Amino acid sequence: MKTRFTLHTYARTRCHLAARFSCLLTSAALLASLSPVRADDKPVAVPVPASASWKPEPGYQSLFNGKDLSGWHYQGEPDLGAAIHATDERYSAKDGVLAVNPEDKAKGPHLRQLWTLANLPKNFILKLQFRAAVNADSGIFIRDIKNQLQCRDYLVAGPFKDLKQYKAQDWNDIEITVAGGTIRATCNGEVLPAPLKVPEAGPLGLEADRNLMEYRHIQVRELPEGASS
Repeated sequence: MKTRFTLHTYARTRCHLAARFSCLLTSAALLASLSPVRADDKPVAVPVPASASWKPEPGYQSLFNGKDLSGWHYQGEPDLGAAIHATDERYSAKDGVLAVNPEDKAKGPHLRQLWTLANLPKNFILKLQFRAAVNADSGIFIRDIKNQLQCRDYLVAGPFKDLKQYKAQDWNDIEITVAGGTIRATCNGEVLPAPLKVPEAGPLGLEADRNLMEYRHIQVRELPEGASS
């Protein structure tokens, strides 16, 4: 039997096609809204990571530029300069973070210390942030290897397991004040036991011992003569 093509059939066909066309237009508009490219073909700006755009506080000088290891070295070796990895890759710089990487026995000794080329001021406030992997063990040396402030995943690795403000596997603030030959240190505002005396001159050092430790926002401000910690 032949189907008769009536006006009613024609009207229903046109309505169906119109609905499909409207659906296609809606889909195209949705895809356009999700596209990372504007109508003028200019790419959408990607936000700069906060660590990469960080600037030292007023009166402070940055000791780490956030992109390479300029101004840092192993004792007895030259400035690492524009290198993003230390010679044994134990330390690396990326996106505003100075990372202390886990040991690779084929590349170097278990314990390592990376030092600033420049000495710290006689009296100063040092600020930095650290983030420790689980059970990570590092340290901050003030002017020589004998004067170390333990910087670790404190609640697991100790020695300061009773800290209330420490944030596990997150960024924590260390502040160290050296004045008149004495030192005062805090982590997120809580006082940390530290060496009672430090040498009058020397650089800043960061220890590599166990697991991943990350440092950032390393800055120092000189204090006037006669200041107390």
